[in-house]
Amino acid sequence: MCLLSVAQANSPLALLKALPYNLGALGFVARTAYYFKNFMDGYCMFKGASLLITGGTGSFGNAVLRRFLDTDLREIRIFSRDEKKQDDMRKKFANSKLKFYIGDVRDYNSVLSATRGVDYVFHAAALKQVPSCEFYPMEAVKTNVLGTENLLEAAIANRVKRVVCLSTDKAVYPINAMGISKAMMEKVMVAKSRSSGDATVICGTRYGNVMASRGSVIPLFVDQIRAGTPITITDPDMTRFMMTLDDAVDLVLYAFERGQNGEIFVQKAPAATIEILAHALCQMLDAADHPIHVIGTRHGEKLFETLLSREEMAAAQDQGYYYRIPPDLRDLNYGKYVEQGEDRITAAVDYNSHNTERLDLLGMKQLLAKLTFIRSLQQGHYVAAEE
Repeated sequence: MCLLSVAQANSPLALLKALPYNLGALGFVARTAYYFKNFMDGYCMFKGASLLITGGTGSFGNAVLRRFLDTDLREIRIFSRDEKKQDDMRKKFANSKLKFYIGDVRDYNSVLSATRGVDYVFHAAALKQVPSCEFYPMEAVKTNVLGTENLLEAAIANRVKRVVCLSTDKAVYPINAMGISKAMMEKVMVAKSRSSGDATVICGTRYGNVMASRGSVIPLFVDQIRAGTPITITDPDMTRFMMTLDDAVDLVLYAFERGQNGEIFVQKAPAATIEILAHALCQMLDAADHPIHVIGTRHGEKLFETLLSREEMAAAQDQGYYYRIPPDLRDLNYGKYVEQGEDRITAAVDYNSHNTERLDLLGMKQLLAKLTFIRSLQQGHYVAAEE
């Protein structure tokens, strides 16, 4: 039995997310017992293990450390290019099981060294900013596509047991360089999973906006409110999925525990219009009359984002709070591509931020209230965006 207190097990609502819907008839006690068995089994998989997080100095890496640093993991390796952020993290957490590796996923030898002796990998390293990838698309390719290939080749060579690759809703029907590069990353992940053998399981997750993460729109709106300048929104009717950092970690853990080669997992998430988000922030920060200016859609932006394409929805398995997308296992028999069709694809509808659960003003405020970033602001303490 691994050492994990109930207090470390996140909120009761988050715990029940992993339960399939069809357990409702078992009653609350049975549901809770079922959950804790599976939840504890998931944590016990880490007992005595070594975990590598690529891009580990970012928001996701910090969230994982807060969740797992005090569990029975033997070692957590942080792999990234930024020595300053690594030094900040070293001082912040001050824990001997935390190890730091300077390197770049673009360099195969550096990831080969970092994955040596590792049991599990969470692959979060990526170029994620849409504008910078638009101007430097080949840089996105080098990090998001070739970097992922390097990481997976190294993991297979070092017989890493499990790798979870993190992707984004912008990879579905992509219209910008960042989304295209992440779509290719997913293809690389699925292709490598076909040849990874029994020693290494490679799967992935895909999620939308992580609320209040660094570089996201919520810290921007907050800074504009605090500076007394108008909030700038591109299109009031633009919708985005809303997800907390804890939700993102929960999704990766769900994939880690259940994923098989080539599978991608998606968490069902609510969405809101950018206008609702802006008004909710203004009201929560006692600035209800703060001006909001519409500046028009930026290059590379969509009106709504999609988490599962129509083709994926036709094959996806509904697992309650999550979708499981099986890999496309067709071979190079081209007849299967050009001579055979599927009626279920014709009937399917994609899963996007326009047709998911839509948050109203009250719902948006309730979700924002879960964020430490927002609660600190309401108490008069300005903190950095979620790390």
